[in-house]
Amino acid sequence: MDNQYTLGIDYGTLSVRTVLMNCTDGEIAAVSSMAYPHAVMDQVLPDGRTMLPANWALEYPDDYLEVLEHTVREVMDQSGIRPEDVIGLSIDFTSCTMVAADENKRALCSLEEFRSRPHAYAKLWKHHGAQDEADEINEVLTELGLIHQPRYGGAVSPELLLPKILEILHDDPQIYERASVFMEAGDWLTWNLTGKLKRSGNMAAYKAWWTPEEGYVPQQVLEALDGRLKDLIPCKLRGEICPAGGCIGTLTEEWAARLSLRSGIAVGAGIIDAHAGMPGSGIYRPGQLMLVLGTSSVELLLSDRPYADHGVMGNVRGAIMPGYYSLEAGLAAVGDMYGWFVDGLVPEAYAQRAREKGMNLHQYLSALAQELRPGASGLLALDWWNGNKTPYVNGDLSGVLMGLTLQTRPEEIYRALIEANAFGTRMIMEEFMKSGAVVDEVIVSGGIAQKNPFVLRVFTDVLNRPVRISASDQTAAVGSAMYAAAAAGVEAGGYATVADASRALARLKEEVYEPDPEHAQIYDDLYALYKEAVSVFDPKVKGILKSLKTMRK
Repeated sequence: MDNQYTLGIDYGTLSVRTVLMNCTDGEIAAVSSMAYPHAVMDQVLPDGRTMLPANWALEYPDDYLEVLEHTVREVMDQSGIRPEDVIGLSIDFTSCTMVAADENKRALCSLEEFRSRPHAYAKLWKHHGAQDEADEINEVLTELGLIHQPRYGGAVSPELLLPKILEILHDDPQIYERASVFMEAGDWLTWNLTGKLKRSGNMAAYKAWWTPEEGYVPQQVLEALDGRLKDLIPCKLRGEICPAGGCIGTLTEEWAARLSLRSGIAVGAGIIDAHAGMPGSGIYRPGQLMLVLGTSSVELLLSDRPYADHGVMGNVRGAIMPGYYSLEAGLAAVGDMYGWFVDGLVPEAYAQRAREKGMNLHQYLSALAQELRPGASGLLALDWWNGNKTPYVNGDLSGVLMGLTLQTRPEEIYRALIEANAFGTRMIMEEFMKSGAVVDEVIVSGGIAQKNPFVLRVFTDVLNRPVRISASDQTAAVGSAMYAAAAAGVEAGGYATVADASRALARLKEEVYEPDPEHAQIYDDLYALYKEAVSVFDPKVKGILKSLKTMRK
């Protein structure tokens, strides 16, 4: 049989990346990327006059179709691969990014009557406008004695599916009524590509509290929240659940023509973007902590046991990798936080010196920061610039920087922000280990991992674990291509499972970062102070940060 190929299509916050992968050796035949034409809307709608409240983040779903068509056609043109040699495609997507659509698959914001209605647009994963609804759900689950069940994890994030739906019901009930379905954007795309209204078991498990044993959230919870939700599950959340690595259906003739592919190829179940990075990074056994460092971060760990608490989710076996529970948590601001500091608060003199050395500001600040001894600046930060996921699951929390003096320099602040991310990751790692799981190595992917060795050095010393780097700078897209190979199956030239595909095709760089024992000891002491600071700003004890955010609103 000739070489067979699959397409992995990775939808990030700002753009899509598409790879065409050889299923025999994992080589990438072509890569294409494209930014969403309307970008992220966090201030005003495309009409130029409808202003958005604080903490909103919307996108235009038709952009997703446009970039899909452009990038797939481009990789096919670049590679020269015949359409008949492509056996499948799979999509990963930021989650929960929710689309309200009508019965004809049209996103409501694409209809003329709803173009100036914010709730008709896709609510991006980092849309925090539903924090009040998340608080309400927390109260109901607490009253019903359910909040500490594994599926809820002790607290509800505004980034999940139900808070976003409830926000629409509260603020624009006409949109709620008009929506035939509420779908993850990844599911909306596979519906378009195949004509099959099915849903990703991966996304449903982590973002909608679905389990194979009990389905979605109990009806008593919905009725306690709002009687108008009584038909939400059978009507607006309808659709068969498809497991990770499963096949949603086959590519329609219409979309085959639009993508320069052949009809009938396998379309895999969608998967959360960071989760696709797990097989893409070569993680298929317990003991390997996956760390994605990008605008935000995600941590994943395979475990033999379920666990959910303090923002950690992982109570559905096989939701990412067959045979295992996958524990997930993350930090809401990483690269976004560094960018905030560099773009707005670093003096022009630093920018000038960076230019003279042929560096960008991140490179220059990293070079200066790595000359500092851990703890020498006397600074400590809580990295909650975009809210906190672990341990508080609260989008209303905000960042803290302490220890500042008149002598504090920009590189010291830059280092403190990186250290805060590393401390937050260590807190997540320790929460994972409460389940009985172990962590013997860390495998890192994402843009920061490829660009900034200093950040990796700090994380290595704080976590006190060896750190390795994925060989691919497109681990999510590569992972999606592996899921596509599993969806296509062995007979078509793919694989029986995504774990088989990962074992055969994933690659790591040879370099290994080892912890510095002296630095690790200092960071143990700083981490103890970080945990103390976390408890000081516990929103359940002192609502300082939430009160400040309320005043700003």
